[in-house]
Amino acid sequence: MMNEALIQQIIFDALESLNTELPDDKQIAIGPDTPLFGSNAEIDSLSLVSLIVDVETALNGEHDLEISLTDDRAMTREISPFSDVRALKEYVLELIKEGSHGN
Repeated sequence: MMNEALIQQIIFDALESLNTELPDDKQIAIGPDTPLFGSNAEIDSLSLVSLIVDVETALNGEHDLEISLTDDRAMTREISPFSDVRALKEYVLELIKEGSHGN
């Protein structure tokens, strides 16, 4: 069963993977409030896309959840589900609870 802690760990793992590709002076501090998108984001848009792909891959491949995080609903929200780790975790939980798998 997918729970908040597991989803957060998937996101943290994706951020850690991203950190392995970044120089030491560009490392991301990883936590629930880590900004992912917007003016205080510590990562650029290409890194955000990589992060989203890594999270989707983990959800799909390791947990058999076919979820698309970049559907129209995600893009039209007043508060982006990509603003920080907590928002992304909550959005994944919402998609799982609704059974909405991007279809």
